Amino acid sequence: MSGSGVDETAQPPLRRSRQPHPSAPVTLQGPGLGSHVRVPLGETGFDVFPLFLGGGEFGWNVDAQASHEILDTYVELGGNAIHTADSYAAGRSEHIIGAWMRSRGTRDDTVLTVRVGRHPDNPGLGAVNLVRAVEASLSRLGTDRIDVLSLDAARGDSAVLEDTLATCEWLVESGKVRAIGAYGYSASQLVEARILSSAGYPRVTVLDVPYNVLRRDEFDGDLRLIASAQGIAVTPSHPLAHGFLAGETRTRGQQTSSVRGSQLAAHLNRRGSRVLRALDAIGVELGIPDAAVAVAWLLAQKVVTAPIVNAFAPRHVVECMRGVGVRLSRAHLSEVARAAE
Repeated sequence: MSGSGVDETAQPPLRRSRQPHPSAPVTLQGPGLGSHVRVPLGETGFDVFPLFLGGGEFGWNVDAQASHEILDTYVELGGNAIHTADSYAAGRSEHIIGAWMRSRGTRDDTVLTVRVGRHPDNPGLGAVNLVRAVEASLSRLGTDRIDVLSLDAARGDSAVLEDTLATCEWLVESGKVRAIGAYGYSASQLVEARILSSAGYPRVTVLDVPYNVLRRDEFDGDLRLIASAQGIAVTPSHPLAHGFLAGETRTRGQQTSSVRGSQLAAHLNRRGSRVLRALDAIGVELGIPDAAVAVAWLLAQKVVTAPIVNAFAPRHVVECMRGVGVRLSRAHLSEVARAAE
C-alpha cells in the first residue's frame, strides 16, 4: 500500500533521525502527541483524529496478531477512530477489533463506526435484519454500543427509508447506537432522510463515500452539495484507490492475479501515471510519501472530515498519518487537479 519498500513485518520508526520537514504532521514528533489532534465528527458529538483506521484487511489479508500491531501503532501515534463492517471477512474484522479493545482497555477512548447491511446472515436494511445485524456486531465486538452505525445501501437496498430510520430510532433510544451514518445513499435519499428527521427520526450525520484523487465523480456534484449544506461529516473510503496512490505498483508486471491486482490494473494507464508523478513531486518537496500526499489532498477538501485508510502493516499507518497536518498549497492542488484530468 505504501511506497517505501520496507519489510512489512518490521516495526515502523516512530522518531526520525533527521530534522523533520516544517510541514511534517505533529503525529511524528513523538508517540502520543497526535492525541491532541481532534476534529468534530459532524453533529455526532464525537471528536476524532482526522484519519480513521479501517479494518477492511483484518481477518482477510492480515491475521489477528498483525492487526493488533497495526491498531497499536495507530493509537500510539494519537489515533482514536476505527471503522469496520459486519461484512469484512465475514465478521472476523469485528472479532479482531473487539479482542484488541478488550486486551488494551481502549473501548471508552475509541470512536467506533460499524457499517451494516451486507452480511450474508442479515442482508439489507429491513427492520428485522437491521436489528439482528447490530446485535451480531455488538456480540463480535464485545461491546454494548456502536458509536456510529453506517447504513450500507450501496447495492440498492429495497427497504423503505422511513422504516430503516424508525428502526434506527429504537436502536438509538435503547443505547445500542449513538449516531447514524450512511454509505451508498444518493443525494435525494439524504434530502429525504433530513425531511424525516424533522419528524423526529435520527439524523444522518456521517457519510462514507468512495472518494480519492482518481475517483471523484461519485461524490463531486449533488452529493457533495447536500453533504456540505446539511453539515454531514464526510469520511471517504478508498482514499488510496486500493493502494495505487501509495505508488508501489506502477507497471503491469508488478500486479498480481488477484482481486487487488485487478483493482490496481484499472489505474495503470496514462492518467494514473500522471497522478503518481504529481504526488511524487509534491512528496519530494514536502518530505512525505505519496500515500501522505493523497491523504493531505483529501483533507484539503473542506467537506472532508476524516478519510478511512486500511493498512497491511504498521508502516502503512505511519505513512498515512504523516498526511495529517500537512497543508497543500494552491499550486499543489492545481498540480494534482491537472494530472487527474
